Amino acid sequence: MNQKCCELLKEVIQKECKDIRLDNMSYNEDEFYYEFKSDKQISENDFERLENEIKKLDKNIYVKLLRISGVYFKGNANNEMITRIVGKSFSSQDDLNEYNKFLEDAKERDHRKIGQDLDLFCFSDYVGAGLPLYTPRGTIVKDELQKEIEKVCKKYGFQKVSCPSLADISLFETSGHAGKFNEELFRVESLKGHKFVLKPVQCPHHTQIFASKLRSYRDLPIRYMESDKQYRAELQGAVGNSLSRVYAITVEDGHSFCRRDQVKQEVINMCNLIRDFYSRMGLWEDHWVSLSVRDYEHQEKYIGSKEDWDICEQMLKEVSDELGLNAKRCEGEAALYGPKLDFMFKDALGRDIQIPTVQLDFAMPKRFGLFYIDEKGEKQTPVMVHRAVLGSYERFLVLLLEQFKGVLPIWLSPVQVNIIPVNIKYHDEYCKKIKQLLEDEDIRVDYDDSKEQMGKKIRQSNIMKNPITLILGDNERDNDLISYRKYGSEETKSLSIEEFLKFIKDEINKR
Repeated sequence: MNQKCCELLKEVIQKECKDIRLDNMSYNEDEFYYEFKSDKQISENDFERLENEIKKLDKNIYVKLLRISGVYFKGNANNEMITRIVGKSFSSQDDLNEYNKFLEDAKERDHRKIGQDLDLFCFSDYVGAGLPLYTPRGTIVKDELQKEIEKVCKKYGFQKVSCPSLADISLFETSGHAGKFNEELFRVESLKGHKFVLKPVQCPHHTQIFASKLRSYRDLPIRYMESDKQYRAELQGAVGNSLSRVYAITVEDGHSFCRRDQVKQEVINMCNLIRDFYSRMGLWEDHWVSLSVRDYEHQEKYIGSKEDWDICEQMLKEVSDELGLNAKRCEGEAALYGPKLDFMFKDALGRDIQIPTVQLDFAMPKRFGLFYIDEKGEKQTPVMVHRAVLGSYERFLVLLLEQFKGVLPIWLSPVQVNIIPVNIKYHDEYCKKIKQLLEDEDIRVDYDDSKEQMGKKIRQSNIMKNPITLILGDNERDNDLISYRKYGSEETKSLSIEEFLKFIKDEINKR
């Protein structure tokens, strides 16, 4: 069906655009793609008309055009940029109607809309596409996520480190990243002759912290964690005003340096760490796991020996079996230096989004000459376990905002309590008193002292998805009470100040 729809779309476009110079068709079980080069501009505003034209050609066709973008012809960056239209076919009008309902829900879940509505992040043409700016509210969310992941990781023995964003190119030449991802590196030069690379990954930096002093077998595993910016030169047409793909990526990841006899247990611990964190976030149930292994027909794409790769892949298979991960074997999806377990979630449109990962690496420690002294006083090469739990903060926020439609748990919400006076003339002083009490307890508070009517303030508080809204009037002021509503409820409850403080702290401590 997708093949037929793709052919009809091509026919319609060629009637509309008489000057098509390049074109290409492709399709799979889910969608179809028609790519073409024309001087005539086509936009999403034309989709309904194009769909109707396709319907005229075949009344038994039910089609939905989904998106339009610029891509390189046949995926080659050396070729011209052309237009791609993506569509989807359906077997009946009922199926199409059901899908349209799904798309309406997806619009409400779109992290770009939620991010704008809740004032979490923005983009600027002056700064550039692919370079998100976090507002004060968004920075609170990002900082609270970092505190949470660091708290969980410390229980598994990780220690924080901090590395510069710049490095000499030789660091990445030795690690293998410069050879494999040369076109994705941002190079930085100064008029004084400096030549550096903005770090695309953090693992090579962490190898140098390990190498900075002599290590004993008794010291291992040694575990480092860091949340910092990484920079990758994505194709210019692939980034926009979205967190899904950016140039500046805020990455939480960590690296363990282990003895060989420790590796399997370390991988198990990291998988448990991922489970613990995503369970706390309410995201664990809807995922699947990929056992990402080599492309066996093109092993030249990877670093390290075949023997080490065989050991690593078998070890990850055993971990998957022991933990009941039911990992699906995906050839060609391995990292440059080793196989991995990738944990896959769904975005608002049902597409897979990979965030947490555990990766085995026998190669990089050898390339950097890392060693520890074993019980016989001899040098041994450690094994490196790469892991990302929260991973890219940007991708994680996409998942989090879309999964919960922007309704964040109270511990993560930019504003935990919003205060609304019944009448600001008579209740301003009491509202300010309560605000100060809450702030003294490190609770994030907003006070709506605008001149808008109380009903409008309550509606606005709900729009901003504030977890708790206080409504303070004569009764509250005269009796030292606090009346509040939870987000999504119209029921108002009253507590004494002391009772409310205990209640709100208990709510914030819930995970």
